[in-house]
Amino acid sequence: MSSSELIHQTIAEHTVTVAKFEEACSDAIDEMGVEVVECLRRGGKICFFGNGGSAADAQHFAAEFVVRFVENRKGLPSMAFTTDTSIITACANDFGYEAIYARQIEALCDKNDIAVGISTSGNSGNVIRGLEFAKSLGIKTFAFTGQSGGKCGDIADCLLAVPSHITARVQECHLIAGHLICDIAEKAFVDQPSQSV
Repeated sequence: MSSSELIHQTIAEHTVTVAKFEEACSDAIDEMGVEVVECLRRGGKICFFGNGGSAADAQHFAAEFVVRFVENRKGLPSMAFTTDTSIITACANDFGYEAIYARQIEALCDKNDIAVGISTSGNSGNVIRGLEFAKSLGIKTFAFTGQSGGKCGDIADCLLAVPSHITARVQECHLIAGHLICDIAEKAFVDQPSQSV
């Protein structure tokens, strides 16, 4: 396959997946957006976690909330549990890699928050354990997954299951969903200006 054929095939595949995603996931995005706004209004924060590309998405989404997406407004409380290498490596060393998110949820979250686990397969052990532990504390849970939903989909209060088994296409749709949820939240707080800048 030539590079031009690869480009055409990939973009065509993306376009088909996004169309299916819109039909399958619009209601979930809307529900998550409403829940996020309610969470932020009651003083909670949005906490993201995942592995690999999903870890990068977690950091990306948290940054959009804290800094801004499009509009200048106050910072919205959010964090990614993928960023502190000392916490991650200490926990992995002392308790095992599957505990790295549950431990941070125990230390840093309360019932006002939302825990968002991102796993393209829906079966990442540390994401599953994080969602399970958050749920045991009465924390609202979201899962961003691929088509099957996996074990994360069985646990989460709100599931966004992209209708694809291809990791890259799933991640592309996760990015759209994260941006839309942030945009919904931002519009709810756009009339509250920042005090810090």
